[in-house]
Order: sequence, then structure tokens, then C-alpha cells
Amino acid sequence: MEDLNKKNKAEDKEIVFSKTVKAGKRIYYLDVKKSRKDEMFLAITESKKVFLEEGNEPQVSFEKHKIFLYREDFDKFMNSLQQTINYIEENSPKTQSESSQKREKNAGYDEPLKSDEIKIDIDF
Repeated sequence: MEDLNKKNKAEDKEIVFSKTVKAGKRIYYLDVKKSRKDEMFLAITESKKVFLEEGNEPQVSFEKHKIFLYREDFDKFMNSLQQTINYIEENSPKTQSESSQKREKNAGYDEPLKSDEIKIDIDF
């Protein structure tokens, strides 16, 4: 009976597509998985390296947090996520690099140059 349970758990964890996002000390895994009923869902895993100081030698461990997102919740989740991101962008103080990036974008750098036009950007 135990072998059957292991087989069922392995089927629950079949990854059909995966993306990895490395962000500093954290890594995010976006895995599309299939359930036993062939239904696909998104498993988001945050993995963070943690150093535990035990004795003379530090131990390396990983903290993992998982979120399972099912198809019927995608729209609600994406709407809320976008609203949250917009709120942060609109209400966070702008850093020096963000301000200069916006100035550059607004200065017409995305527009193609005419053949007789030269643009020089010098920051002091």
C-alpha cells in the first residue's frame, strides 16, 4: 500500500513547465504541475539560503515556502497582484536610479534617430 501512495504523490508532482527567477539571496521557482486528474496548476516556491551557526562550522540550509495557484483563481490573483504592484510603484519614494531612468525614457531615447541627428548624454 505504501508503494501505491508514493506513486500517487510522484504523479501529483509531475512538472510540465518551469521557470526560475534568481533575485539576490532568493530563488523563485514557477512550476506548472499536473495533478492525478491531468489538471494543471501553478506551484510557486520561494527558496532562501540560510546559514545556521552550530559549533565551529556554519550549516547551510534552505527555507522554502510554497503557494499553489489553481486555474480558476488565476484572474483574481493576477488582478490583485497588478493592483498591489501599481500601489507600490505609485506610493514608494523614487530612488536616484529610478528617477534618471524615467528621465531618459521621457527624453525620447526610444525614438529612432534621424540620419543627420546626433544625441549625446553626459551626466556629471
